[in-house]
Amino acid sequence: MSNPWSVLTAAQCRAGRALIEWSAEQLSQASGIGLRTIVDFEARFHGPDSDTRSRIRTALEEAGVVFIAENGGGAGVRLKFNRREVQAINRWEGEGGTVGEDDLS
Repeated sequence: MSNPWSVLTAAQCRAGRALIEWSAEQLSQASGIGLRTIVDFEARFHGPDSDTRSRIRTALEEAGVVFIAENGGGAGVRLKFNRREVQAINRWEGEGGTVGEDDLS
């Protein structure tokens, strides 16, 4: 039985790219997968092997896409953070002043 977390459908791939506003070219560069492979996968012309799907999924996840497993309501995608959370994270990252050395050993 396949791991439900490793599944990536063509629709999830297209939706994930749309959420983060990536072109197929950007996904190709981020994943190291050929552009034609991604285009064919999303158009359902050819299903890539599990390693290729995993590399595509990892690139999308690293860019902020969260994959939702089939749970009776259908598999899907969403963003990792909403706009308010992104603003808060950006604000928190700017706090603390400049980086310097400390006396901790």
